[in-house]
Amino acid sequence: MSCNKLISFTFKQLSKRRFHGTAQTSSRYWRGLVEKELNSGNIEEKNESVCIYKVPPNMLNVEPKAYIPNNISIGPYHYGSQHLQEMEILKNKFFHRLFDPNGANGTKLEEACKFLEKEEINARSCYKGDIKLSSDEFLKMMLVDGSFIIQLLRDLSDNNFKHVPSLSRWMLPTIRRELIMLENQLPMFVLTKLFELTDKTNSPQPQMSFYNLAFKFFYQLLQSESRKTPECQTAYKFKIEHVLDLLRYNIRPKLIGEEPRGSQSQMIHSITELKEGGVKIIACEERELLDISFGKKWGIMIKELSMPPVYIGDHRGTVFRNMVAFEKCHKRCNPDMTTYMFFLNRLINSAEDVSVLHYKGIIHHSLGNDEHVADLINNIAKDIVPDMNESYLYKVVNEANEYLGCWRARFRASLVHNYLTSWAVGLSTVGALLVLYFTFIQAICGFADAYAKLEKAKFSTVIRGLLIVPFQYPPHSAVFHDDSKEPDHGSK
Repeated sequence: MSCNKLISFTFKQLSKRRFHGTAQTSSRYWRGLVEKELNSGNIEEKNESVCIYKVPPNMLNVEPKAYIPNNISIGPYHYGSQHLQEMEILKNKFFHRLFDPNGANGTKLEEACKFLEKEEINARSCYKGDIKLSSDEFLKMMLVDGSFIIQLLRDLSDNNFKHVPSLSRWMLPTIRRELIMLENQLPMFVLTKLFELTDKTNSPQPQMSFYNLAFKFFYQLLQSESRKTPECQTAYKFKIEHVLDLLRYNIRPKLIGEEPRGSQSQMIHSITELKEGGVKIIACEERELLDISFGKKWGIMIKELSMPPVYIGDHRGTVFRNMVAFEKCHKRCNPDMTTYMFFLNRLINSAEDVSVLHYKGIIHHSLGNDEHVADLINNIAKDIVPDMNESYLYKVVNEANEYLGCWRARFRASLVHNYLTSWAVGLSTVGALLVLYFTFIQAICGFADAYAKLEKAKFSTVIRGLLIVPFQYPPHSAVFHDDSKEPDHGSK
């Protein structure tokens, strides 16, 4: 059957089918539906403004609390949720404070509304999927939510980022944790414009930029409050989409910049295996979170894995999870946090690995015990497939695996793993070696003593021979005896 006849036959069969047992559907109507579906897909693909996404179901099911806000809603995805209505009162209070008619920004409200009306389409296009809010609802939501974030950051700046007078102390960490969620984001261009419109020009103190304020506030989710916040980058190669993207971009290693990523052969070995192979683990306080290196120490053949410290608190890995979710959804960014989490996941196979990293000053946590930390790290990478061809740690992983594959590292690892796995086994091994050593020494001493006695016995025999022989009578054959000179009695 020719190709044209086959196509004609197929459409004839389709035209004869009955859908739901009632009406016939022509091939023309069927093709129209397909073309409509394709066209809608093309429109979605061409929309390159999308930067705020719904978390994929496979990631959401692992830890829903890390992605779904339980106290405050920002943006359209959770707008109107019943369990979040209590915080709407607080957001409105912050909005009234920012645009107080009697304040410095009282005249800026009209300008802010005009800006949002003009940029409504662009703001909507930043969200994945249809936003089922009317124009009035959407614009009001953007204005109130944006005002809340800006006023919150300004209040923090006025109080050295310690507290906000209008918030209880327990509320601030909760709000910070939920404002970093991927589904709780506002487009960055909306926030920066509202921040510029409401700039405190009459303030006696120099004002930080919105980027600096936001980074200083959210950076405490990754590090301890005692550590000084590094300078926020001001020059960006990529467009910063929202505050989650701002934090993610600024913790990337400075040393790689935008160097091309590479392919790594496999995942790195665990911390226990690295230590057994002779790799020294050190913490580097001066580096950012993702800045990891592997190499020689002081030019000698001692390998060293250097990692910045990471602080894991009660926010249950919310920052890590949402950064990974953003990199998974957003195709216009490098998956550096995803690479880092898979690297950390492979380093940690057990609570013992966490204990080693904690002892080395790399992992600091407040989760009760090391097993909870191991479970947290391992679950973040669950149901996610890493891109092995776009790893910024490919040199670290490949060099570490190459070192552990050499005979010297394998011999050392086998020796440590079999005989020095713990202090008890180590003491037993040392004790056995000492017993073997002393037994060997005793055998050598016994042999030396026997040899000395033997030599002494031989020496005594020689000396006795030398002293006794000269005083003995000569042998009988040597005595002078001449029978011929004896009297011959027979001759008489």
